[in-house]
Amino acid sequence: MSVTSSDVILERMMSLHPKIIDLTLDRVWRLLHAVGDPQDTLPPVIHLAGTNGKGSTQAMLRAGLEGAGKRVHAYTSPHLARFHERIRLAGDLIDEAALTEVLDRAYAANGGETITYFEITTVAALMAFTETPADYTLLETGLGGRLDATNVVDKPAMTIITPISIDHTQFLGDTLTAIAGEKAGILKRGVPCIVGPQPDDALEVIEARAARLGCPVFAHGQHWHMWEERGRFIFQDETGLLDLPMPALIGPHQLENAGAAIAALRQLGFGETACEAAMRDVTWPARMQRLRHGPLVDAAGDAELWLDGGHNPAAGEILAKVLADLPTRPTHLICGMLNTKDIAGYLRPLARVSDSLTAVSIPGEANTLPADVTARAARNVGFRTHEATSVEEAIKGIRKTAPDSRILICGSLYLAGSVLKENG
Repeated sequence: MSVTSSDVILERMMSLHPKIIDLTLDRVWRLLHAVGDPQDTLPPVIHLAGTNGKGSTQAMLRAGLEGAGKRVHAYTSPHLARFHERIRLAGDLIDEAALTEVLDRAYAANGGETITYFEITTVAALMAFTETPADYTLLETGLGGRLDATNVVDKPAMTIITPISIDHTQFLGDTLTAIAGEKAGILKRGVPCIVGPQPDDALEVIEARAARLGCPVFAHGQHWHMWEERGRFIFQDETGLLDLPMPALIGPHQLENAGAAIAALRQLGFGETACEAAMRDVTWPARMQRLRHGPLVDAAGDAELWLDGGHNPAAGEILAKVLADLPTRPTHLICGMLNTKDIAGYLRPLARVSDSLTAVSIPGEANTLPADVTARAARNVGFRTHEATSVEEAIKGIRKTAPDSRILICGSLYLAGSVLKENG
């Protein structure tokens, strides 16, 4: 690896602030001004926040816009296998040369000042977006909204808030209303907001802020509705009814995400062609993804191998529903989680639909829960548990005793990224 590679520069950026997360916009504004305020010259921005589903919603929205012939920038986090996944320029992942160059410029402009990894890499992404022509820019928040490094665009074309639930309480507050207030911080005066399905308390917070800012709100259950009917996705809003293919992403929760994406496309003025592409052409790794090729699939033999990166209680509930809806087959989990997560809350619903859990530590992740801690927490909520030193060892162990089972690797996007790397 050369000394000018993106990996080397990213490693340097990790050392610019002792804290991984430190929510404030002061450092971001300083660096943005130093590099010429790229946030002011972006193609029209659609800004997304939410606890669950914002990545899937963004992916569907991008598929729809591209299906209508538009060039789309997209920013998301975290990445799974390579940092390049975070920055998509006019439809393509940023290449190594372009990434190295823009990171190098951002690092030099920062002048060694204190700034978090997410903040400086977000600025680099915005720089890249201004230098490649496109029709839209999709920005996904990293954490929260109000003080997120992406929340620097004065007048986006639209905001979207996907379902809100309890997560990241150490940064966003320990109540649903507090967290909703942080997410609603992306709303801008007069800018329309698409709101996905929400608990009543969260919706009240969003609507109150929208009223103060004069934001037109297009909320699920009020201004748009969606449902499945005879294997089709039905969407209805004030414009009329759409009969669309089911989303390519698996799970009933993806209907909610699809609804938000279609509502956004409709409000932007796109028709059935874009909406069908949003459903048909979307791809989003590690969201109930069936792995079909690679060394880990080979290790699984006749067992199905699945991968999901959900990691909070709401994601656990969603995943349990997905598993319950799949054809009946013995299901065994391989789970690794971060020590910042509500592990019992995540695992409790999954214990009802799984036969066992094999705990692993997440390779190369400082904040991983040790496998024995994960196993103990799983036993406490009703799992029969095992421990393994690696995902491959866990797969082989399950294959020996349950060769025709369904194996689901879950608990963390960081674990999912490790798996995707290992599986090629």
